[in-house]
Amino acid sequence: MIGGGRGAFIGGVHRIAAAMDGRAELVAGAFSSDEMRSRASGADFFLDPDRVYGSYAAMAKAEAAMPPEKRLDFVVIVTPNHEHFGPARLFLEAGFNVVCDKPATFDLAQAKKLRAIVRRKGKVFALTHNYTGNAMVKQARELVRDGTVGKIRKVVVEYPQGWLSDAVVLLGPKQAEWRTDPKRSGAAGCMGDIGTHAENLARYITGLEIEELCADLTTFVKGRKLDDDGNVLVRYKGGAKGVLHASQVCIGDENNLNIRVYGTRAALEWYQEQPNELVVKFPNKPSQVWRRGNLYLGDEAKRFTRIPPGHPEGYLEAFANIYREAFQAIAAEVKGERIPKNLDFPTIDDGVEGMAFIEAVVRSSRLGATWVKPLR
Repeated sequence: MIGGGRGAFIGGVHRIAAAMDGRAELVAGAFSSDEMRSRASGADFFLDPDRVYGSYAAMAKAEAAMPPEKRLDFVVIVTPNHEHFGPARLFLEAGFNVVCDKPATFDLAQAKKLRAIVRRKGKVFALTHNYTGNAMVKQARELVRDGTVGKIRKVVVEYPQGWLSDAVVLLGPKQAEWRTDPKRSGAAGCMGDIGTHAENLARYITGLEIEELCADLTTFVKGRKLDDDGNVLVRYKGGAKGVLHASQVCIGDENNLNIRVYGTRAALEWYQEQPNELVVKFPNKPSQVWRRGNLYLGDEAKRFTRIPPGHPEGYLEAFANIYREAFQAIAAEVKGERIPKNLDFPTIDDGVEGMAFIEAVVRSSRLGATWVKPLR
């Protein structure tokens, strides 16, 4: 693991998710750019001190020199955005598989370079857009694919939070500090942090590709250098229209990612805070609530269900589902076998799409909410 040491929220999430199925063990890490902090974190995780490093460069060199039976099978990158590309490139070039937190890189140019490296090296690159790991998200996608929804006309996807509704960064929270710093977060704040999740969720369920968008970004909190609210109109290839909004100044909202998909035959609603339910609506009969774990669900939803109905699954299980699929690819790569084509986890291609979305949103807003096309 690179990053994710003491005080880091997302590092703990990755460690839980990766270990949930008993298929991976944390054995090494460079957990902080501060060597003493990294070594203290390694002690927290009961690691061999010889495999706790003061930098990711030192880790790459030492681990690459180890015999195959001992060296790492993959590395997990859970640093702020500006420290994604460097370690990902270094470890891919050294022959390691990579799992990276989203967004893939600091900017679109880096994402395209990383895509070229992944393709050239033939290694696994998994990107943790974790919400697509939810079983009922997969059920929603199946209802689109099998024609139940019909031709999609409109997509509304929202991600409102309220945790940055004031200058909380002045109070010193680590998570807020780097997310509001353009040198570490990138060109976008809220849109880069959570707007990309909304874009990815909509694309995953519907299969639609953005043709052009019109965005209006706002920074409401005085002194903040990046957007904390954004509204986007979307034109999809094929004629569907979309509305995407993401905000971190919606007081009272916690993590209310949700999506509504409207087709010619039916409509779907899914809410991340009630992830075990999918609302299915028809024109001439009552709305239905489909629940995770039941026999009437499709094969994909069943495959990603871990426990019986009535026992809630949520954020961590969805994260673990992404890891479980990626592990099959990594295991095949390590053994020199062909990677199965039917595995379901986000890849570097999703990373490029996400960075193209961020770039287009920022460009559109700077041009006065002008319609622009993503530069994939």
